[in-house]
Amino acid sequence: MAKPALHDATVRASIENRIRSLTPDTRGRWGKMSVDQMLWHCSQAIASAMGEIPAETIFVPLPASVVKFMVLNLPWIKGAPTAPGFVATQQYNFDEQRQRLLDLLARFAARPLDSGWAPHPAFGNVTGLEYSQLQAKHFNHHLTQFGV
Repeated sequence: MAKPALHDATVRASIENRIRSLTPDTRGRWGKMSVDQMLWHCSQAIASAMGEIPAETIFVPLPASVVKFMVLNLPWIKGAPTAPGFVATQQYNFDEQRQRLLDLLARFAARPLDSGWAPHPAFGNVTGLEYSQLQAKHFNHHLTQFGV
């Protein structure tokens, strides 16, 4: 069975609907982020994948190919580490961040899978399909965190 990917219209529509169902009062089931911080965090990650914002390289103690395989194929734990540049350190305007994320999602999905993609901060070169799968998994992880 193929992994969910943001370039799949059904997967994307489900994620968009889940994002739209969030409210400023939505609380996380785990973790420290508020809902506005989660939206900002997800926006940073997807913008980085498209090369719109830089992401500092993250040292991982395993070969990049092993880390990429693990991230794409194994379940994610609650509180998994993230790139320092993707850590929210302030509060954000909920409505602005939700719209920003929806806009980035639309631009990401409109980009051809075979176009050039920015290197991932932890495991380097990533194909468009891998990024599409990774971002779908990332969104699902955080939307589940916030109960939607």
